[in-house]
Amino acid sequence: MKKKIIFVWGKYAPYHLDRIEAVQKLLGNRFAVSGIQKTGGNKAYAWDKVTEGRGFSLITLFPNHDTPPCFRILFALLRNLLHQKTRYVFLCEYQLPHIFFTALICHLFGKKVFVMANSKFDDKPRKLGLELCKPFLFLPYNGALVSGRRAAEYLRFLGFRKRPVEEGYNTLSIKRVRRNAAIAPAPDGTAFTDRHFTMVSRFVPKKNIPMLVTAYARYRELAGEHARELHLCGSGPEETTIRARMAELGVEGVVFHGFQQEEAVAKLLGTSLCLLLPSFDEQWGLVVNEAIAMGLPVLCGETVGARDSLVQNAINGYSIETDNPEGLARLMLHLSSNEAEWRRMAKASLTLSNNADCACFAKGVKYLLKIYS
Repeated sequence: MKKKIIFVWGKYAPYHLDRIEAVQKLLGNRFAVSGIQKTGGNKAYAWDKVTEGRGFSLITLFPNHDTPPCFRILFALLRNLLHQKTRYVFLCEYQLPHIFFTALICHLFGKKVFVMANSKFDDKPRKLGLELCKPFLFLPYNGALVSGRRAAEYLRFLGFRKRPVEEGYNTLSIKRVRRNAAIAPAPDGTAFTDRHFTMVSRFVPKKNIPMLVTAYARYRELAGEHARELHLCGSGPEETTIRARMAELGVEGVVFHGFQQEEAVAKLLGTSLCLLLPSFDEQWGLVVNEAIAMGLPVLCGETVGARDSLVQNAINGYSIETDNPEGLARLMLHLSSNEAEWRRMAKASLTLSNNADCACFAKGVKYLLKIYS
């Protein structure tokens, strides 16, 4: 009889399905893989609802509620995890009380529990008292699957010195992104002269979009009649501030797409020159995975977690100072006016795209299970 693995996320999106599909492909002959999502909705992200798995069982605990009470989530999780006699449990959002008690009780029942995390020390200013308490939250876990190098270092700082920590958490299906784009990745596909700059994100303060608008205005001054459009894909409470900044600077050439689902995002990236992500607080930035799947160079903030694995300075992009619009403007000019350089970087992104693929997630899971099998 196959041992059971269950992956628990708040709400499943297409990239969660990618990850479990990859685990199923790699380990399905030995393990029964399934998933649990706590709710059917998400206030922060307007993804299409995922109601069933692709070749695996997916349980939705509260299909008609966005925010059920914590105690109800705890009881529903435990009922499902214990009833199904699950051997291996993968949990995220370790800071939530119901997740901590789920991990603790599963551990006491002899299950192997792993945390999935992408937090880094540099995500925000840290408070000593809170950091000293955090190791307690990780006591029930046997190991961790994290997004990248800085996330691994942070967990080791919080007490995972002897327990295994493996990278590969924040990944997706490169094939799915390319299939959705329905166009060849850069440097092929859309002609160099027809491409535009793109940012895909929620419109919230940490994404630093007003600084991007300032940089784009300066770029237009430098590029003159050869300036390319800036496409913004997303929505959120900062849109009024962004438009006000545009009006203040008198900047033109900015196209708003609103929130888009995965297929539309992939198609937009298929016509882009590069991805811009100047966030000053970004645990990972999954759109970077999507961008390099389509062969795009990336200009991203120093704190963007994805740059550890997916962006190499002067190879396939640059890490930028988030308070330096002049520097960003000149990098945009450099990429938009030098086709040979852009092509070189695009090819480098394609080379690095294997690091963005969900096969890395499956390999990380395999490594953790091997230790405890």
